[in-house]
Amino acid sequence: MREPLKVGERAPEFKLPADDGSTVELSDFRGKNVVLFFFPKALTPG
Repeated sequence: MREPLKVGERAPEFKLPADDGSTVELSDFRGKNVVLFFFPKALTPG
């Protein structure tokens, strides 16, 4: 596991599944402001 990012540090590239079944990559938003919000899946601990 890597260390948490520091303020101003770039996020590493990643891919995640979207609600519609497609895949979203961080690079899809290059040059735009991005806010990431993670939440636990329904009925799972966390």
